[in-house]
Amino acid sequence: MSHYSIKDLENLTGIKAHTIRMWEQRYNLITPERTDTNIRTYGSEDLKLMLNVSLLNNHGYKISKIAKMSSNEVCNCVMETIEKRSSFEDQIGALTIAMLDLNEQYFDQIMSKNITEFGFEQTMIKIIYPFFSRVGTLWIANAVNPAQEHFISNLIRQKVIQAISSTDCLSKNARKFLLFLPEGELHELSLLFAYYLIKSRGHQVFYLGQNMPMHDLYSVYETHKADYLFAIITTTPSQDQIQNYVDKLADLIPNAKILLTGRQVVGQDIQTKDNTTVITDISILINLIEELAESNRS
Repeated sequence: MSHYSIKDLENLTGIKAHTIRMWEQRYNLITPERTDTNIRTYGSEDLKLMLNVSLLNNHGYKISKIAKMSSNEVCNCVMETIEKRSSFEDQIGALTIAMLDLNEQYFDQIMSKNITEFGFEQTMIKIIYPFFSRVGTLWIANAVNPAQEHFISNLIRQKVIQAISSTDCLSKNARKFLLFLPEGELHELSLLFAYYLIKSRGHQVFYLGQNMPMHDLYSVYETHKADYLFAIITTTPSQDQIQNYVDKLADLIPNAKILLTGRQVVGQDIQTKDNTTVITDISILINLIEELAESNRS
């Protein structure tokens, strides 16, 4: 079981440390373990409870009432609350619980509710992307394990693939996009979402996915003559190799516009050639493909 400090709990739930201590003493809400030096430590069950408590408290439930509820009553109240119109932060907290509990049914309820209310695209941008930032914080706190992260990532991946499959609106003068991850790069979820964004604007997508060697990429480009290449570089190539990779890609395919994003290029001291652009934010990609779609209609 994961263990973390009261400061970790504060950062993950938004409840101030002094408030957590007060609720412990006054309502016996949670009972932390203590180290040999009398420092509080908390487990994953404490985290799940406090995420639920935070959500309910933010929606007007008094802590004295929450403290008297059973675990099932707390969970039921949370579900009733998120079924109503609630904040994006509430939905992110609910997804966190679904991940920690490996609860696919809860995940589907949350996703269905938000897709119905906001649409698939806004659910991804406003909820799923910030949720993965939360997951990163949980990793740092050692409060989530690989199985939990893989569980939720694969469920979200399935939703994105379903959305891609339901989109079929190719424009007459559609641009061609070639999407790929560099050789050794495996973080595919954001690339799949880019696939959805581009296809839903009426463009043609050739999706190559993970771990694509450059010579195979070039072979596909020579066959289809894509107008744009789009790649997300999260971990590979490494920082000492990325400039060479970007230069080589630009030289190999000089007649295509190359769009790159990901933490290995965004905010880094990368020099780009005339046919290469670093996409610093998802809104920039959306604006670009929408402008192309508008030019197709004009």
